[in-house]
Amino acid sequence: MELDNLDDLSLEIDQFVHYCVRSKTKRLIDISGAIVGLTITGIIAIPLYLIMQLDDPGPLFYKQIRCGLNGKPFWIWKFRSMIVGAERQKHLVKNQAKGHIFKNENDPRITRIGRFLRRTSIDEFPQFWNVLRGEMSLVGTRPPTPDEVKNYCSYHYKRLQVKPGITGEWQVNGRSQINNFEDIVRMDIDYQNKWSPLYDIKLILKTIAVVLTRKGAY
Repeated sequence: MELDNLDDLSLEIDQFVHYCVRSKTKRLIDISGAIVGLTITGIIAIPLYLIMQLDDPGPLFYKQIRCGLNGKPFWIWKFRSMIVGAERQKHLVKNQAKGHIFKNENDPRITRIGRFLRRTSIDEFPQFWNVLRGEMSLVGTRPPTPDEVKNYCSYHYKRLQVKPGITGEWQVNGRSQINNFEDIVRMDIDYQNKWSPLYDIKLILKTIAVVLTRKGAY
C-alpha cells in the first residue's frame, strides 16, 4: 500500500486540530527528545542488527503506514520484532482485542529478540526519526493503521486531532494490557483535555518508569 493511495482518507477527516499542535514549547520538547533518542538508536543499531541475524535473518528496520494528524498517512519506523513477511500471516493470528485494534499476547510471528524489544520498548526507538520530522510527537495518541481509521465512527476521529505519540496515556496506564479500543479512545481524548507542556513532561517521566519495570508489556 502506498501513501499516494491514502490521500482521500485524510481529506475526509475534519481538519480541526488541537491547540497543542501549534505549541512551540511542545515542538521544542519533541526535537530535544528526538535528538537524544536518535543518538541512543544509533549506538544500539549495529549490535542489535548482529543479534537479529542470529535469531531471524532479515532487515533491521520495519516500516508501516500509519495515520497521523487529521488522518494524514506517513511511514512509521520500528526495529523489526517479527519474522520477515509477518503481515502476510496476520490473518492466521487471532485478534484478542476489542474494536479497531489488533493484539495477540502470544503472537507466533514475534521473534525471540522481538519479544525482548517489545517488552523493553526498544523497538519503538526508530520512531524518534518520525518525531524529528514532525510526523509524530513524543507524547500523543496511539498511531492507527489506515484499515483501523476507515472503520471509525465520528467520535473516534477526535483522537486524530493531535499528532500520534511514541508514548501517551495508554503507555502509562496499561500498555499492551489495554485490549479495548474504546478505552484507548477515551484515554486519547482525556489527554487532549489535560494537555499542557508540564503534563507532557509528566507522562514522559512516567513512561520511563513503566518501561524500566516492563509493566504491562508483552
